[in-house]
Amino acid sequence: MTKLDNPIRYPDAGSSEVMTKRGWWLVLLGFFIPGAPQVLAGSRKLGRFGLGATLTLWAGIVVAVITYLVWPQAIYALFTQRIAITVVQVFLLFYAVLWLVLTLNTLRLVRIVKVKPRSRAFVAGTAVLALLLTSGSTAYAAYLLNVQRGLLGIFTQAERAEPIDGRYNILLLGADAGEDREGVRPDSITIVSVDAETGQAVMVGVPRDVRNIPIPEASPLMQVFTDGLDEGKVNGLYSSGMLNAGIYPDAAASGSNAGIEATKDGLEGLTGITIQYYVMVDMAGFAHMIDALGGVTITVESRVAMAGHGATGNIQYIEPGVQKLDGGTALWYARSRFDTTDWDRMVRQRNLQVAILEQFTPANVLSKYQGIADAGSQIITTDIPESMLAYFVDLATKTKKLEPIRVDLGPDVIDQDNPDTAYLHEHLHSVLYPPVAEESEAPAGG
Repeated sequence: MTKLDNPIRYPDAGSSEVMTKRGWWLVLLGFFIPGAPQVLAGSRKLGRFGLGATLTLWAGIVVAVITYLVWPQAIYALFTQRIAITVVQVFLLFYAVLWLVLTLNTLRLVRIVKVKPRSRAFVAGTAVLALLLTSGSTAYAAYLLNVQRGLLGIFTQAERAEPIDGRYNILLLGADAGEDREGVRPDSITIVSVDAETGQAVMVGVPRDVRNIPIPEASPLMQVFTDGLDEGKVNGLYSSGMLNAGIYPDAAASGSNAGIEATKDGLEGLTGITIQYYVMVDMAGFAHMIDALGGVTITVESRVAMAGHGATGNIQYIEPGVQKLDGGTALWYARSRFDTTDWDRMVRQRNLQVAILEQFTPANVLSKYQGIADAGSQIITTDIPESMLAYFVDLATKTKKLEPIRVDLGPDVIDQDNPDTAYLHEHLHSVLYPPVAEESEAPAGG
């Protein structure tokens, strides 16, 4: 092949017109098909390596897409298992360095000084932009995976657990350890029961002031409350457990503590729901999570005072209507007890939980992931095993498509001073396992 037959490799360097067109071709080829400029105009060995790596990446993406469509849990596992994250990071950093080398080499092949003067900045700027979109974005993705690895530290290394009667039951606690309190008191108590197949979630809101709840006979808590929980409130179980930590010697090994286990046992006696895992959110740091999400949009049913119980003076209010709340305001919305009841407060907390879940869209999470991960690692404790994250992420995608069933244990359901637990067990069982209507038999004689 002569020089005239291959103007890309053997251009007329004296023609700025030819060199400009050639420069644009090389830069654009380098962006869409990394390695192609080297094969056409530079080191064929480097170009073949770059092309091979590019084709391997494309094939990997195709396989990943097909796998996601057929078995999404396998893809989720890449981002929820430490070893898998490390492997993906290595590949991302490899491509970031490779694209950096190929882009700089492409700029050398362009011979920018031979390009038309008015086009030089555009050609070079396009190459730099291509470098940011490829190498820069890949390096940033590797960094985010490092952030993800740090977030995984809140999960345990326990074994996977099977669902109980087809459901996973998770205790969600909003904990408060204010200066006016002795120890931690869960102010928000919700049992989230999720169907292991469909993802349908049932959210059971438990008032914090419920008394006289029975303790399961097999619970170590019976050593403390032999006649059940009489005058103590359900949200005091955490402190009771921590004060008698010796009755739960294995709690720490499973990523829990005696306070959590005592709370689980008490709630199981009250609701009849066996709780497998817990997630506890520090309410003091809760605002940071809301801010990391960019605020939360919620429909406020009635004005809520941003003040504590019995406050006087100039009081600010959250007005009714659709409002976008920042972290601090959302915290007042969830916690305010000024001129309202605990039942109202519980309903607001449930509304806020649902609104926050709706904010966790893929686009929102990806665009704010570092802030969300940093906030989450500081305010969340849980005993959910790392090995179950891929499964739960897959299940959560189904849950988001379905309206959660809400059961708030308000005055119309229980007497908080003397709850009828037998009725409550039956009521909640009917919600979790609704009777299936039998299909009518086909008429005889067709």
